[in-house]
Amino acid sequence: MNHFERRDLVTGEAGHGSLYCEGVPLERIAREVGTPTYVYSKATVTRHVRVWLDAWGGLDHQMCFAVKACSNLAILALMAKAGAGFDIVSEGELARVLRAGGRADKVVFSGVGKTRHELLAALEAGVGCINVESADELVMVDEVARTSGRRAPVSLRVNPDVDAKTHPYIATGLMRSKFGIAWAEAPSLYEAARALANVDVIGVDCHIGSQLESEKPFVEALDRVLDLVADLAARGFGIRHIDIGGGLGITYRDETPPSPVEYVNAVRARLEARGMEHLRVLTEPGRVIVGNAGCLLSRVVLTKHNGPTRFVVLDAGMNDLIRPALYQAWHAIEPVAAPRDEVELVDVVGPVCESGDAFAKDRSLPRLVAEDLVILRSAGAYGMVMASNYNSRPRPAEVLVDGDRFHIVRARETLDDLVRGEVIPEV
Repeated sequence: MNHFERRDLVTGEAGHGSLYCEGVPLERIAREVGTPTYVYSKATVTRHVRVWLDAWGGLDHQMCFAVKACSNLAILALMAKAGAGFDIVSEGELARVLRAGGRADKVVFSGVGKTRHELLAALEAGVGCINVESADELVMVDEVARTSGRRAPVSLRVNPDVDAKTHPYIATGLMRSKFGIAWAEAPSLYEAARALANVDVIGVDCHIGSQLESEKPFVEALDRVLDLVADLAARGFGIRHIDIGGGLGITYRDETPPSPVEYVNAVRARLEARGMEHLRVLTEPGRVIVGNAGCLLSRVVLTKHNGPTRFVVLDAGMNDLIRPALYQAWHAIEPVAAPRDEVELVDVVGPVCESGDAFAKDRSLPRLVAEDLVILRSAGAYGMVMASNYNSRPRPAEVLVDGDRFHIVRARETLDDLVRGEVIPEV
């Protein structure tokens, strides 16, 4: 569910008129903030958080929002106020969480290449758990903990070799993936961790990928995790939690992923079948919380023909939203004003000097002309967080809509911002 819908600009009633985000016309945001701009619905974000938390019922559960999906401070503050924890993959994400009011003891630190400096920052902040991804990292964590005079709470991220049936760039649970610890090596590495003087082994971690459209891969991975927990219990380990990652998909086009309730029911059934419902369950949802809560608002610069192909050129490019270029991702594209009756087959592209700078090819859309406003839907996750300054283009503004008001939660970059930190040496 999201709060982007068409309303009559005069009456404000739902209908076939202009696109609104909650109670704010997107035309107003474009007029006052400019384009391209990321627009988020507070009502959608908070509703999705509540649905996720409520789905867990009586199970001992901690939601750790995946900061990499959307890291704006305003979004993170909404999560913190709702009681969520956070899944981070860098010191920068930790700094954002703390600045947004998040609790360090509800943070899990993931990632395959944490530096000593980042590990020290995490320990000094008092993060709840470090998800260790290799034998070398385990040694590093112990050394950093020793030199800092702190103990490191750790889980080992195990790689269950489960095919998530998703895009290969976002599949993380296969043996060929760079993430996690090989399944066969996990028991011996847990024994090694127990022998370290400055490490507390508290959990088992697993994450198999993103944009999953079935609960079956989750269940398969969970069964393997529970097998490991049982093995560790027999060895005398006191495992306090399992972290089963995130990855639940959303609807971009015609996907039908499980609902949070269906996903949780599948997890609950496996825990009960194994007699392990006492375990605390950590989850790392990201896309499912914010994906459909945001859109990218853009303006048509011009249209052109190259032979039989009609191009609609936007002022947003692959530097603003790279998912179509990187993942061949599909985003719904709609005019902000009431759609024209005439429909055309077009390529929707950006201004970046790359042939891959295309949002849609051979897409049937209502006729668009210069100065028309459009939105690219489902851009709340892996949108602004992956934006760049390629072609020396300032990154977009970000806006959070709250009822009939909106707030600029990240100012549009300026040309001065593009060269901030750069110097021309005297030669």
